[in-house]
Amino acid sequence: MPKLRALIFDVDGTLAETEELHRISFNATFAEVGLDWDWDRALYRELLAVTGGKERIRYYIDEFDGSVDIPPEGIRVLHERKTAIYAARMAEGALGPRPGILRLIHEARQAGVLCAIATTTSRPNIDALLQSAFAPDAVSWFAAIAAGDEVARKKPAPDVYVLALERLGLAADECLAIEDSRNGLESARAAGLGCVITVSPYTEDQDFTAALKIVAHMGDFETRNPTIEGGMVTLPMLQSWHSAGISRSA
Repeated sequence: MPKLRALIFDVDGTLAETEELHRISFNATFAEVGLDWDWDRALYRELLAVTGGKERIRYYIDEFDGSVDIPPEGIRVLHERKTAIYAARMAEGALGPRPGILRLIHEARQAGVLCAIATTTSRPNIDALLQSAFAPDAVSWFAAIAAGDEVARKKPAPDVYVLALERLGLAADECLAIEDSRNGLESARAAGLGCVITVSPYTEDQDFTAALKIVAHMGDFETRNPTIEGGMVTLPMLQSWHSAGISRSA
């Protein structure tokens, strides 16, 4: 049976509760350029079904505001400004890791299990989050990082997980995905990976029946998860869930 050799993490909603800061940064960008768009939480929950910030803007124009026509280059510039606002607010300490994520990454690395990232967000967003919410050298903790701006198709397509596996030099059955959304789950599964879900406020009503395990969060000493034995998801737990998933698919 293949051994668990790497954990591959999603970013937004998985490493940290970033979606609300993304929403606020989108609205700040729209206000700067004179667009009267206001993405409230209910609307943003719907928009999150579309993966990728530029794609989300395009979808909003097509479905909600036909009076505005922004060409692809304009959408790219708009999204770049949103990313800059997001990074600046992140640098101010707006976010921290979700409960247990930091502990689990350190536990994996100490045990020789690689950590990687597969996300639809852009590389500048990844770097901004890791450096401000984790540690100045946190980018180096990850053996491979695959970002949404590096692949042709975003989640739920498997492209970003396939890229992460290529950079790790590992097979899908040697890795485990950690996600928070249905799109992420489908992406990981399509690439051949088992997936553990840590639900977030924007994804808690989604269908995760194909996941190996569903938890509210990983849990740590300050914020324990009462549904998990010991209050925390540990590396041995992930290894057992991974083995169970391999056995199920055999």
